[in-house]
Amino acid sequence: MAEKTFENQMERLEEIVRLLEKGEAPLNESMKLFEEGTKLSAALGRLLDKAEQKVTVMQETAQGELTEQPFDAEEAAK
Repeated sequence: MAEKTFENQMERLEEIVRLLEKGEAPLNESMKLFEEGTKLSAALGRLLDKAEQKVTVMQETAQGELTEQPFDAEEAAK
């Protein structure tokens, strides 16, 4: 069985979205796909949250020393 990497899970979620958007699957199958997609979405969100917590930014102090600071995604987007 293939390893469940972030990329593999994201590909499967995209596939599920495409299948649901087509609207060709019977209701029972659509419900199963929706449930799988919901679980994948939550798992991917947790993986992204965990990765974000690991990201740090090096900042130089007034004395010229480098210190690690938590990464602030909102601040970086500005």
